[in-house]
Amino acid sequence: MKMNHALAMALSALSAGLLISCVKPADDNSATTATDNPQVVEENTANSAVEANTIVPIDISAETEQTYLTHVANDLIIPAYADAVKQSAILHELAQMHCQNAPVSGNELQALRAQWLQLAQAWASAEMINFGPATASMSNLYINYYPDERNLVHSGVADLIAANPTLTPEQLRDESAIVQGVPGLEEALYANDSLDAAQCAYVVSASAALGTRLQDIEETWRAEATQLLAIDKTAESDQGLNQWFNSLLSMVETMKSNAIEQPLGLNGKAKGHLPAETAAQSRAIINAKIATLNKALTDPVLTAMLGSSDVGNNLSSALAETSALLAQMPEDIARADKADQQALFDHLTQVTRLIKRELIPTLGIRVGFNSTDGD
Repeated sequence: MKMNHALAMALSALSAGLLISCVKPADDNSATTATDNPQVVEENTANSAVEANTIVPIDISAETEQTYLTHVANDLIIPAYADAVKQSAILHELAQMHCQNAPVSGNELQALRAQWLQLAQAWASAEMINFGPATASMSNLYINYYPDERNLVHSGVADLIAANPTLTPEQLRDESAIVQGVPGLEEALYANDSLDAAQCAYVVSASAALGTRLQDIEETWRAEATQLLAIDKTAESDQGLNQWFNSLLSMVETMKSNAIEQPLGLNGKAKGHLPAETAAQSRAIINAKIATLNKALTDPVLTAMLGSSDVGNNLSSALAETSALLAQMPEDIARADKADQQALFDHLTQVTRLIKRELIPTLGIRVGFNSTDGD
């Protein structure tokens, strides 16, 4: 299973559908795609010019922007990564404890699965931070190789365990992104009714290697937040605000496409798979992302900065409706009614529209175009 790093990166990037970004004006809403339903396309065309003319950017001082970005780093970004580190460490400790006497099954296996879900949700939250050390080093692909459209994780993890029954964390770190991180652990924990000694060695090593990657990201953010969010450059540019809000926007659009629309076949033939499909826990992963988005976009510091603008209330209402709909769906959203699946997609389309056409123009920044843009 050992692969050349360049090949591993290429495969990872190809499967994950990396975003290709450039800058366009915030009032350019021409980037609709064939995946839109006719009603959405018609509404976009009818309202875009009006909305662009009615949004008046607020005046944000350099000091206010600096205070807000410092808050984002210290209270939103770093804690998200810290929680992922914590949940990975707990999983590693549980694996070490339960795997002392393999095979592992029953309540002990259920405990490992429950903790894996805590970890997967923690990473789903941190994954919304779509810039910085996680993406610059492509560690995000080693942490979450998704979407795995060719089902490489399933066969890759099994082959790796068979070839390396006493796998160590150091050995695993040199392997392809395909056999590492959250999806690899999901495969080992949920595809087997019990864990033998070799599978235990994989779970122990994979949780340790994952913890190291997550720790590196957290430590880099703690040491370099000022540079990563351009907190010291607010008098010169809005780089930090652009990075933060376009990061949230791009990940919502990617989630809409890769985790809902394509695997559920809402606008054509099904492609890829739902997040946490083997564990049948797609709702939990999507819910974690929406909760993170809600925390960021209804944040009191941001609300105060927006002042009397209606965009905060509009976003809060849209996100609350999305969360309420999701709460009514099965843990595996593939089992939900097609109408509810489509409604979830439509709710998220409304959220992206509000971010693009109201929030970002109100902040006086610019929308970054990406390949999953479909509202």
